[in-house]
Amino acid sequence: MDYVVHDLGRQSKGATAVINLSGSAANVRLMDSSNYQKYKGGRNHRYVGGLARRSPVRLAIPSSGHWYVTVDLMGLKGKVRSSASVEPPPLPVLRPTNAGSLADIRHEPPPYSAGRGEPVRDVFISHASEDKEAVARPLARYLQEAGISVWLDVLELRIGDSLRRKIDHGLANSQFGIVILSRPFFEKGWPQYELDGLVTRYVTGQQNLLPIWHNITKDEVMAQSPSLADKLARSTAQYTVEEIASEIAGVIRESDGQRDAG
Repeated sequence: MDYVVHDLGRQSKGATAVINLSGSAANVRLMDSSNYQKYKGGRNHRYVGGLARRSPVRLAIPSSGHWYVTVDLMGLKGKVRSSASVEPPPLPVLRPTNAGSLADIRHEPPPYSAGRGEPVRDVFISHASEDKEAVARPLARYLQEAGISVWLDVLELRIGDSLRRKIDHGLANSQFGIVILSRPFFEKGWPQYELDGLVTRYVTGQQNLLPIWHNITKDEVMAQSPSLADKLARSTAQYTVEEIASEIAGVIRESDGQRDAG
């Protein structure tokens, strides 16, 4: 049996396989590993797809796993060329009808424990370098314009500084921890180090944690950190960075008001 196979690798549920055909009509099948092996062996198998007369062919991946696309001319005449790609699942809609406020995830204001000679900041922004220009820098700028003090690496680090020591001081001397979750974030070492520190301080009640999702789905966050996936967050797919900064600034002001009243 003559066919062309496109190995899509491991894909998440909700992604879309896009198959481009050039030439004749063809049979296009999307199969998981088990059914692809049955297909190769000429046995009965399950698949998504069928006879394709138009291009491109778009097939939704029904579950997470390893997927294959095959293109063949069984029962057909002619010649066909094909290519395949995958579009990631759509970003989740995080703006419900009765959208909760970031203030809903606020605990009692944690006690400050500023290190000797270290200024106290309102927020510590943890991010991957790939997200610096699109999210981290503008977020810091909007917060500063709102009167919020910010710890951001480009604002704090100088030549000769110990990166780990400066990060530790920044974490210890910030009231809120903002973490910009993205695919690059979960691939990097330093953001993971910062996240470990933020989560530890959040769990022990020393710091409030405010997640921001950037170009990442809930399933992807769940796979990396289930506890963060369940936490109320804001997504750059649904809110502008300026809107997110404005809401965070409001939460911080309210927290400061509670501290002053106490």
